[in-house]
Amino acid sequence: MKLESSNKLLFELIKCNSVTPNDAGCQEIIIKRLKSIGFECERMNYGKVKNIWAHKKEGNGPLLCFAGHTDVVPPGPIEEWISEPFVPKVRNRMIYGRGAADMKSGLAAMIDATETFINRRKTFNGKIAFLITSDEEGPARNGTKKVIEKLTERNEKIDFCIVGEPSSKKKLGDTIKVGRRGSLNCFLSIIGAQGHSAYPHLANNPFKNIGPVINDLMNYEWDIGNEFFPPTNLEIVDASTSNNAINVIPGEVTITMNIRFNNLWNYDSLKNKISKIIDHHKIRYKLEYRESGEPFLSQEGPLLTASKNAIEDVLGIKPELSTDGGTSDGRFIAPTGAEVIEIGSINSSIHKVNECVPFKDTPNLSRVYLRILEKLIC
Repeated sequence: MKLESSNKLLFELIKCNSVTPNDAGCQEIIIKRLKSIGFECERMNYGKVKNIWAHKKEGNGPLLCFAGHTDVVPPGPIEEWISEPFVPKVRNRMIYGRGAADMKSGLAAMIDATETFINRRKTFNGKIAFLITSDEEGPARNGTKKVIEKLTERNEKIDFCIVGEPSSKKKLGDTIKVGRRGSLNCFLSIIGAQGHSAYPHLANNPFKNIGPVINDLMNYEWDIGNEFFPPTNLEIVDASTSNNAINVIPGEVTITMNIRFNNLWNYDSLKNKISKIIDHHKIRYKLEYRESGEPFLSQEGPLLTASKNAIEDVLGIKPELSTDGGTSDGRFIAPTGAEVIEIGSINSSIHKVNECVPFKDTPNLSRVYLRILEKLIC
């Protein structure tokens, strides 16, 4: 099958072994392409994380930013891949490779669409920008978050932002993400007293208290969701001690929890509720938190209207609007006041062995992005 320009770029990007936070040369490929069409490219690197802020301005129209990440998750068991994860292969009209869907296809489509737009129109009314990071699949502390902080300091404002995360469910373009739930990580340490397992009366086993606490936290009905978001949920993801012996009652057990919450909550209200639930059990404990991002929701504006129309024009389908899934870097951009949406590839294979994307989808996604550019900044 003949490779269109967007798939050729996708192949180049998949070949880069860019396991987070390693960019492995992806951004140099992107910078070269963007500079060739007149973009100013600024590297904003923090620690081991590489970031790009690239932009091109014509006229005084709005700033449309394409946002994405070059880093990918580890490939997992290599023996379970039907081909090398960083060697793109075409089989059964699918392109296989780590990052094919999440989200190198989105990156390839963004760049290809922008090249086509610039080559067709020497002038336009607005500013096109790219915010690319290698720290989305990792801690996400030195990537988009830091770049947005720097742009805010410089009073550079994004009006519209398309995040190229894989948003589609069964068919390209069937879903546009208009928001995401927030994420809060909790580390609850229940404190007892260490001792010999043969003399339990001389110790205080913290596991005696762990069951009732977990039961109350996991069975609490946080909310029933609303018209925009599904219900908030809390999940226990780990339980551990520092115990390395089999005949010692541990002095402490730590439970790790992750809460995905909608816009009926914020960090303070969640933390207060968690403390009340635990305090009810009258136990000794320590509680620490790591905040990953507040929920965000973009109300319908020019970007969403243009995107829905573009998908109908190019793909002939009407997309549904959704806020499901995990977090994305949109959580750092939305608080600036930008209208933020996510449009990208089919997400059914992301983070899995044999990740893949349909052969025709990246070229079609490029055409959708191109149509959005034409509608917003012409």
